[in-house]
Amino acid sequence: MTPMPKERGDREDLIYDWNRDGRASTANYRAVELDDETLRDGLQGPSVRNPPLAVKIRLLQLMDQLGIESADIGLPGASAQARETIVALAKETVKLRLKPNLAIRTHPADVQGAIEASVEAGVPIEACAFIGSSPIRRLAEDWSLDTMLRSVEESVATLVRAGLAVMFVTEDTTRADPETLIKLNETAIGAGATRICISDTVGHATPEGVRNVLAFARDEIVRGRDVKLDYHGHNDRGLGTINALTATAIADRVHGCALGIGERVGNTSMDQLLVNLQLWGLIDRDLTPLVEYAALVAEHCGAALPPNYPALGADAFRTGTGVHAAAVIKALRKGDQGLADRVYSGVPASVVGREQTIEVGPMSGESNAIYWLEKHGYEPTRERIARIFDAAKASDRLLSDEQLAALSKP
Repeated sequence: MTPMPKERGDREDLIYDWNRDGRASTANYRAVELDDETLRDGLQGPSVRNPPLAVKIRLLQLMDQLGIESADIGLPGASAQARETIVALAKETVKLRLKPNLAIRTHPADVQGAIEASVEAGVPIEACAFIGSSPIRRLAEDWSLDTMLRSVEESVATLVRAGLAVMFVTEDTTRADPETLIKLNETAIGAGATRICISDTVGHATPEGVRNVLAFARDEIVRGRDVKLDYHGHNDRGLGTINALTATAIADRVHGCALGIGERVGNTSMDQLLVNLQLWGLIDRDLTPLVEYAALVAEHCGAALPPNYPALGADAFRTGTGVHAAAVIKALRKGDQGLADRVYSGVPASVVGREQTIEVGPMSGESNAIYWLEKHGYEPTRERIARIFDAAKASDRLLSDEQLAALSKP
């Protein structure tokens, strides 16, 4: 794994990183392409709202600023409105480095919809053609494998003849048998698919399962051919982010959504994936657009952004605890922002353009009160410190700035 570059003042020299110790065998994690599913799979979340077109366009711009290589801009078979949106978004990508793709069933109507959307937009749109692959799905649908293979071959071949790049997606790959996966993917590749996607559609996989199925796909399906390998994961077991990070050791492209929104409990969190890739030293990007990216999705999609959400939640870099705050304050008094950013934070606030915040509450020490007073322009007299400290100890929560200001008056 590529070591994280050292920068002056970042205080990495003071951290022994067991994540890189190397005693146990480790996978060769690396920078991969990223595909953002926020505007398709993300919007399938049962509690999620469909945002206005202007917000979707802004999200595409932010994805591009974050260095995300591609984005799923919709499912044309969903409705006429969905197709209109796909066309508008595809046209917007002409101004961006980010490339568009769309999701379709291996069904003639969806295939035709994808071709027509690309023609209308005047933009090549990658078609992500999917079909269920697991025995449990085939039983529920009464599908025969021969029928599935014909559907895959006809759909992929038609898209390729129309000039569209095709990624073939086996839904529920992580619960499908190897023999079926080989047959389906060989048929798609034979018909012209240039990518295949391993999909953990119901969030079944563990990190070990991700390694196993991707190694299988690489060694027994791709077999050194010029075919790219994608990984798409869900979060039903709470393993979405770690599974996606695991996938970077083998896959060429990994998918995710802002705040992990999506079907049922959601997808891999794209924001968490980016932060971890940055902290691992696998990418070096400006991640400050993540703040707006997450805020837009929270506001316009109705997605929850809990206070304790990693890196982007309100409490991520906020403490009212005496011991923690004292260490941060000592670092700040040294004039060492890098030290302050890391002494009690595994994710430095500066990674996403934020800063450490010292609050005052029932778990605080006097140093919290002194720091707050100084930062807000009040002389830290013994009377003021005592008044704030007594009020904090009597409270059941952090004191607000308004309460603290009132307590700081003569």
